[in-house]
Amino acid sequence: MRRPSSPQLDHLVIAAATLEEGVAWCEATLGVTPGPGGEHALFATHNRLLKLGCHNAPNAYLEIIAINPGASPTRAPPFQRWFDLDTLHMRRSLAKNGPQLVHWVASVPHLDAALTHLQAQGIERGTPLTASRPTPQGLLQWQISVRDDGQRLFDGCLPTLIEWGDTHPAESMPVSGVHLNRLGLVHPHASELAVAIDTLSLVGVSVGHGEALLQAELATPQGLVTLRSNPVEAPT
Repeated sequence: MRRPSSPQLDHLVIAAATLEEGVAWCEATLGVTPGPGGEHALFATHNRLLKLGCHNAPNAYLEIIAINPGASPTRAPPFQRWFDLDTLHMRRSLAKNGPQLVHWVASVPHLDAALTHLQAQGIERGTPLTASRPTPQGLLQWQISVRDDGQRLFDGCLPTLIEWGDTHPAESMPVSGVHLNRLGLVHPHASELAVAIDTLSLVGVSVGHGEALLQAELATPQGLVTLRSNPVEAPT
């Protein structure tokens, strides 16, 4: 599979309190068991993966991610884990609502250039970090934009950016029978978000005005399923 040469959706992020809860959620909600993933030493997280059919993004997949209780981040404090996983409001939401859609990641051919474009808009998406994890096919390597505070930005609606190395994980994933029909973003600062999405040259993603929300419509073996993010609850 040839890696894309233009920016596009890379994967949806489903956060879970534990990886076991995430797998059970996937089986109950989507009707399929996610494939193997791996461990991320930088942030002490681990995941399971599921290939998604998607017209605009042939490498799209779904990631179920959780903090790995058996590991410690090699990127030590005060740096925070990606996707707001260290925040009190995220942990409370996962405990209360279970596994949920929290974010999405977009692949770009040139990460430094994409980050520069966002900085010109006044958006600090994060510094490029080099990450990797072992797989049966060899070492999987990538660069990804992660802020020191781990924030997703725009309540998760602005994607984290990733630039893959020579191998994309979707290349070894079997067809799952799950297809992403639509990804929609809603945010009270929709105009700023839309400009950022356009700046990144991302297509096939709708942006609307309202309370912050990510919404993904999936065709699954169990029929149409719509995943929605939960409202952000400020910590008390």
